[in-house]
Amino acid sequence: MNLPTSAEVVIVGGGVMGTSIAFHLAEAGVRDVLLLEQNELGSGSTSKAAGGIRANFSDELNIALGARSLEAFARFGERPGQEIDLHRVGYLFLLSTDEQVELFEESTRLQNAAGQPTRMLDVAEAVRIAPILSPDGLVAACFSPNDGHCTPESVVLGYATAARKLGAKLVTGCEVTEIDAVGNEIRAVRTSRGTVATSTVICAAGAWSAPLAAMVGVDLPVTPLRRQIVVTEAIPGLPREMPMTIDFSSTFYFHGEGPGLLVGMSDPEEEPGFHLARSDAWLPRLTAAMEQRAPSLLDVGLASGWAGLYENTPDHNALIGESPTVSRFLYATGFSGHGFLQGPAIGEILRDLYLTREPFVDISPLDADRFQTSGLRAEQNIV
Repeated sequence: MNLPTSAEVVIVGGGVMGTSIAFHLAEAGVRDVLLLEQNELGSGSTSKAAGGIRANFSDELNIALGARSLEAFARFGERPGQEIDLHRVGYLFLLSTDEQVELFEESTRLQNAAGQPTRMLDVAEAVRIAPILSPDGLVAACFSPNDGHCTPESVVLGYATAARKLGAKLVTGCEVTEIDAVGNEIRAVRTSRGTVATSTVICAAGAWSAPLAAMVGVDLPVTPLRRQIVVTEAIPGLPREMPMTIDFSSTFYFHGEGPGLLVGMSDPEEEPGFHLARSDAWLPRLTAAMEQRAPSLLDVGLASGWAGLYENTPDHNALIGESPTVSRFLYATGFSGHGFLQGPAIGEILRDLYLTREPFVDISPLDADRFQTSGLRAEQNIV
């Protein structure tokens, strides 16, 4: 597609956030919506995500964002209209200490108050629903049956296709190189393919958000950090409805992927940066976690794998809002590993912020300026 010379609003970033925002704006009747993506749609962090969707958080705001998105994922086939291979098999957090149990008992109370059917389990029941587990060292578990996983690329495709049908323009292979402003007013976005006159920019650039925001003097403290995933070969007799399972102590997790499992974990030795190549350095640590929690997986071969980027903030909570210093510079970034699952809700919220309407939930606590005012915001249920 040719680059238009002007747009009412320019969205930067073509992952789940950008395409969700484009869809929600276009659906609301906003004309001349333009999305710019430096590579291909969904080619950044979205396509590298594990695809988990959940409302199992310890923070009421994250619970609300997750729950709202779960509702949207459940209806995705009708709106925007796309099959996303949704598996609502639940999330199972495995707990190894009394402190973890206390934390999840409290977050379960918050989730129940928000209408989520989360419940605490004993170890025997956890092993019953995820039979490849070893119970050694576990003291309890937390299960949220409404949660699950789906295919990130299909979600992006659904939003992008619907946004285009509603009149939005999505341009790929187009890198933003500069944002022109006069005083505190945005005038244009300069790109590798030309200049677009606009008065509004929405930053949904994920791990690439900090340098984009710096073009207009806005500080978005987002740090890229590589995370890696592997997919096993086929596992005979693997239960089809096994939940997304997370060992909270090690962050080792897995869920069904075709005839095998998708497996990952955080790597405490990973250094921040735009490291996109796969590395084998983390595999011994992954193997040690497997040996402790699911030793039968040590006998299963690895079929494939990939690396992607988390977009971390200092408190592992998102940055959502509008700059107080640059008129109509809005942002939705820094989701720190739970962005994909919040994508539908964020599209709604950015639509409402752009239209100066009240969103369904107060997102002011996620303003980027909180680190200079209210400080870090706690979220314990992170992976």
